[in-house]
Amino acid sequence: MRVVVTGGTGFVGRALVARLRARGYEIVLISRAARAPASWNDVEREVSCADAVIHLAGEPIAERRWTSEHLAHVRESRVETTHRIARAIERSRRKPSIWVSASAVGIYGMQSDGQALTEDASPGSDALAQLCVDWESATLPARSAGVRVVVARLGIVLGAGGGALQKMLTPFKFYAGGPIGDGRQVMSWIHLQDAARAMVFAIDRNELSGPVNLVAPEPATMNDFARTLGRVLGRPSFLRMPGSLVRLALGPGRADMILGGQRVAPDKLLDAGFSFDFPQLGLALAEILHGRQDAATSPSTNS
Repeated sequence: MRVVVTGGTGFVGRALVARLRARGYEIVLISRAARAPASWNDVEREVSCADAVIHLAGEPIAERRWTSEHLAHVRESRVETTHRIARAIERSRRKPSIWVSASAVGIYGMQSDGQALTEDASPGSDALAQLCVDWESATLPARSAGVRVVVARLGIVLGAGGGALQKMLTPFKFYAGGPIGDGRQVMSWIHLQDAARAMVFAIDRNELSGPVNLVAPEPATMNDFARTLGRVLGRPSFLRMPGSLVRLALGPGRADMILGGQRVAPDKLLDAGFSFDFPQLGLALAEILHGRQDAATSPSTNS
């Protein structure tokens, strides 16, 4: 199988590409990097030769203050590139059988009532939610052309060497860790390896299409997350960071992502038979930080 991957050198992309290569698939990476096998100028040619396309490229949204310039750059890197792939698929005579296109659980908006959000839940109305709506809508030309499109709504991806967890570790390592804000906000997370496995699973399962939540089945509140992280690290976890300081340091919008919460459920994955290797936060953190997989006593057969 020939798989075209964008964003394959990023945090999630590296884990995904490693898993695809372990299967023996031929991988074509599309990147802006000078030494990349293919550039964005080659999208139409590469898509026309692909059996599957996985689109992960996009500027990180949480790395900087949400200035109008930053948000415009994020929109261009996500919405415009998605639309470009969709049009390439639409025009191609030989179309891929599956396109997995990244999105985020941010589409649901920030929730305070703790209600479980399945793939059928309505979009939110904040800036991040509207960005995600436009991001996903950009896949429509490919769907209209008859290609099976899976929109992978990623939660907080936890793994070694990058992502949100690396930023959370620093205060804990200096014995100054603890919850952020009131601690009641719900974090919908997924282990990096489960995220990569779920995307490969989506390629294999013809019944999966449309939005699919890529989150673990057991979300955690910020209080629980801090407590569990402290326990796994052997560090205290009681120094709370007030929400007012977070807003001052990060600015509106970006702070709302951290202080708000979403209880997202992976209904479609579970209904299709996907089995998580790391369904519980403690198991995930123990594997990431100490390489322990004793919790995964019955490893999944999913690829």
